[in-house]
Order: sequence, then C-alpha cells, then structure tokens
Amino acid sequence: MAKIQIDGNHVFLYPMPMVLVGAVIDGKANFMAVGWVSRVNMKPPLFSIALGHHHTNKGIEEHQEFSINIPDVSLMEKTDYCGLISGEKHDKSRLFEVFYGELKHAPLIAQCPVSIACTVYTKAKLPFDTLYIGEPKEVFTEEKYLTEKKLDVQKMKPFTLTMPDNNYWSVGSPIGKAWSVGKGLKT
Repeated sequence: MAKIQIDGNHVFLYPMPMVLVGAVIDGKANFMAVGWVSRVNMKPPLFSIALGHHHTNKGIEEHQEFSINIPDVSLMEKTDYCGLISGEKHDKSRLFEVFYGELKHAPLIAQCPVSIACTVYTKAKLPFDTLYIGEPKEVFTEEKYLTEKKLDVQKMKPFTLTMPDNNYWSVGSPIGKAWSVGKGLKT
C-alpha cells in the first residue's frame, strides 16, 4: 500500500454534523448552517462552533447566547438556504417556527428534532474563524426522538456534510456497539 501526501487545506474530519446556529440580531432570530460543530468536554458538557466572519457572530457577541439546532433530512433545503444567504441582507426569522426557553437570545427551531440553548463559555479568535464554546442551559426534543429516554439518531434522521466535495449525507444503520466490538482483540 503506497501512501501519498495530499494538500492539508483540503482535509476535513468525516462526517461533519449539519446544524443550524441561531442568534438574535437587532431583535430578530437569525440562523446559519454550520458543519464545524462538536461536543468538546464531558463535564460540564460543552459544544464548539467555528464561525468565519458572519452576521450571526454579531448576535452571539452582543448577547453571549446562541442555539444549536439539529435539523432532520426534511429540513435539508432550508438548512442549505441558511448557508447560502446572509442574515445581514435577508430576514431568516420567519423561515422556521421559532421558540425560546430561558435564554431570550438563543432562538430555537420547533421543527428540529433537537434544539440546544447555550451561553458562551469562552471563545478563541483563530486566524480566520472564531471558535465559540457554548455551555448548554436547556435542551429540547420530543418523545418521538427518544428510545429508552435517550436520543435515537435513527429517529432524529440528522444529516452530515463532507468537504471539500460539499455533499450532504443521511445517517445510516449502526454497524457495531462502541466500547464493545473491539473486546475480542484484548489480551
């Protein structure tokens, strides 16, 4: 097997979950599509989002709150739209049914299987992006997305992004149980 070296600028982790990040800007809910998102700490649970120079940053900076909404495959077109246009030029506040929990500047999307309202825990200015790390204060879902009181990815039907080919992918069937399938290799 001959390994070859490729351009590091075109390497991404696969897959990237697609989410809609929400913030209130000038009194209106705004949403943007984000693929650079991840849980980054166990206790307390913390989530990171990496945002370039976007209109959404204005609301996050002003209020120190944002939301992470996990859309299902039925929302792929609207999610993509939120990544194509800027809230600075287009009002996206009516694109979804919006609700709020305790955080009044973290707009949540009723159509999404999971919506997470976060406060900014910390942030880091990177060479191009700003990395926001948020602490979830409230998480909303519906009973139909749970199995044994836990979120069920097959019921949620989220989708992912791959880059640099820029494709969306649905989540498939499980192929093995984590922290279990490798036990046969233990000596």
